[in-house]
Amino acid sequence: MQFKVPQFIDIEDKIFGPFTFSEFAYLIGGMGLIFIIYKILGLLMGLLLILPIAGLTICLVFVKINNKPFVYYLEAAFNYLISSKLYIWKQRLVKKSEKEEESISAPTKISNVPMLSENKLKDLSWSLDVQDRNNQ
Repeated sequence: MQFKVPQFIDIEDKIFGPFTFSEFAYLIGGMGLIFIIYKILGLLMGLLLILPIAGLTICLVFVKINNKPFVYYLEAAFNYLISSKLYIWKQRLVKKSEKEEESISAPTKISNVPMLSENKLKDLSWSLDVQDRNNQ
């Protein structure tokens, strides 16, 4: 028995002519807001508000960046503006396994390495400095 598998499920359906439902809603909402501002303030006074609203409406309906609608980028910009910009690095504590804890907790004994005290280290450093000067 064969079944038809739906294809193009990530593409929205064009419901109102060449517009999807969301594009049509942005278009109607922008036009309605422009009409209300025009009726309340008139053309000359309302022009300062009408132009940005018309621009935003056109961007929401027609602009696609990297095949994504403009609303995704508008949302990302809004989230960036309201979020905290200070990032403080916090070290994550990773739980270690029991074998790692045992190997870390048990000190390893190295018998061939001589222990140098501070005085011996200074003496060794001084002798190297003196020998280097004599060889030059």
